[in-house]
Amino acid sequence: MDVKSRIVSEPPGPNAKRIIDVVKRNCYDSTFTYPLVIADGNGCMLQDVDGNSFLDFTSNIGACPIGYSHPEIMEVLAEYSKNGAHKIAGQDFYCKEHAEMSSQVVSILPEGFKAFFINSGAEAVENAIKIAYRKMSASTPSMLPGVSCVNAFHGRTLGALSFTFSKPVQKKGYPELPVLRIKFCTSDDDPEVDAVEKLLAENKVAFIISEVVQGEGGYNIASSRFMQNLRRCADKYGVPLILDEVQSGMGRTGKWWAFEHYGIRPDIMSAAKALQVGMAAYDTKLDPGEQGALSSTWGGGSRIDMAVGAKIIEVIKKDRLLHNASVMGEKLRRGLDELRQKNGSLVGVRGLGLMIGIEFDTKQSRDAKLVQAFKKGLLLLPAGQKAMRVIPPLVITEEEVHEGLELMSKVLSSG
Repeated sequence: MDVKSRIVSEPPGPNAKRIIDVVKRNCYDSTFTYPLVIADGNGCMLQDVDGNSFLDFTSNIGACPIGYSHPEIMEVLAEYSKNGAHKIAGQDFYCKEHAEMSSQVVSILPEGFKAFFINSGAEAVENAIKIAYRKMSASTPSMLPGVSCVNAFHGRTLGALSFTFSKPVQKKGYPELPVLRIKFCTSDDDPEVDAVEKLLAENKVAFIISEVVQGEGGYNIASSRFMQNLRRCADKYGVPLILDEVQSGMGRTGKWWAFEHYGIRPDIMSAAKALQVGMAAYDTKLDPGEQGALSSTWGGGSRIDMAVGAKIIEVIKKDRLLHNASVMGEKLRRGLDELRQKNGSLVGVRGLGLMIGIEFDTKQSRDAKLVQAFKKGLLLLPAGQKAMRVIPPLVITEEEVHEGLELMSKVLSSG
């Protein structure tokens, strides 16, 4: 089968090198994985500034859930290109896009939830934490610890960073809010799967916060018993349960929210990325009840982002992309597992829908294969210490699944 990816100039090409040199000269060298300079995209393909085409299995970390140049999104962008007031202070002035996106979002949230929109996923987590603290401080005025998981990632602002625990470099030298940690259990028979019960029996806490599928921590999938214990114990001890769906939400796992796979619901949740803006959503029983308790000038209060976010939800519904994520995710996961059986460096495959992690035997092997995949025209990203994340757009076709597997096979068989 001929793949659609096409490398015409070994990356990084001359145009990419010039751009990267300027960025490195002027900016902090952050978390760039390989020297990709994105120019444009169509469907599940991305083009760089030197004319190379790549099959995208990153969705820009989930922020582009329906791929690139989607005709309905392009219509929205064309419409708003003529709007001279396309950005507003989103919590200080009203606009129809805010109303339209909130209506779409509430239609996919648990019943009885409200939404609060902000700039980013980290801010979504910050506000989720604030909602919980506001609720719990009514009975206990002192600062209570929150409970989070080992290998968690909830963002890099200081509050969210307190509950992040995936890589030392992310936290080293920074202050943090009080926190207690439990193991994120991926197996029902893990000896620590009930640890939250003992912790809550011995400590008064403000909230529990957890991902359902750990993102930055390695694409680890929570066991059913672990998630059910979090919900049961949160109820038993009167503690709000925050579920972080920044990366796993909006259809990525084949359901709108990953927690739906477990038959539970949170008290508070965070979302972003695929939504185009950040969102803290909460059960109305936790509403702060005081105007200004939650606020943000929402400097990124882009009416374009809100319009695009609302359209993305509409497209996912109309085109049955939850179903496609489940079906294509299963095909992709099976194909990757077949490759695992043939290659000793690939030691594990796990996932829900189109949120798939593949584990390598060493970090060095993982890092080398990421770069080799990039040079062959397949975009992937690292997760955790030794894993890769495989998160193509929800519009991926069976043909593109096969293309990705073929490219991955070439990567794994190369030296």
